[in-house]
Amino acid sequence: MAGTATKTKNTITLKGSSEIVAEFFYYGINNLLYQRGIYPAETFARCDMYKLPLLTTTDEHLKAYLSTVMDQLKEWLNQKIVQKVVLTISSEETDQVMERWQFDIECDKTMTHDSKPREKSQAEIHKGIQAVIKQITASVTFLPLLETACKFNLLIYTDKDLNTPEKWEESGPSLIDNSEEVRLRSFTTSIHKVNAMVSYKLMDGI
Repeated sequence: MAGTATKTKNTITLKGSSEIVAEFFYYGINNLLYQRGIYPAETFARCDMYKLPLLTTTDEHLKAYLSTVMDQLKEWLNQKIVQKVVLTISSEETDQVMERWQFDIECDKTMTHDSKPREKSQAEIHKGIQAVIKQITASVTFLPLLETACKFNLLIYTDKDLNTPEKWEESGPSLIDNSEEVRLRSFTTSIHKVNAMVSYKLMDGI
């Protein structure tokens, strides 16, 4: 029995990979919203995930919204149709996009729900995720201060032949004029690979 349990823990299926990637986005987005001060610090609670002290929202509306988005993301990851996830931070007053966090997602399209599980340990995957989240957290040292009240928006790019679900809407790319772009780390489950980058608006005169 012990051998079977160990083997299961060291393999991954398409469904398992989709769940891990969606989970990364839930915790990663929560941490970003805290780090960038989009919601008050007192509306976050500490949790331990990926052997890191992370913060997640206690705001019921935000929790419900993120859970709904992650459920849909997981379904699309299972269908192998997600191209990238983008989180934008923009000024509440002017709607100008100040930061754009982009996560490109590569998927091995040969993997199906009937395929033999891949050899990849959860510990190894979590180590890769840990490195990405650490780098995102450290990026506040070079990102410009957000000096006005800001809001965020989540965009999920999928294959073009997808029908948009009810309550979702089409959106533009929300690109930033006069921006600097920094490529960050990536992680892989062996089925999905997530490549991170951030672009931010340069201050006038830079």
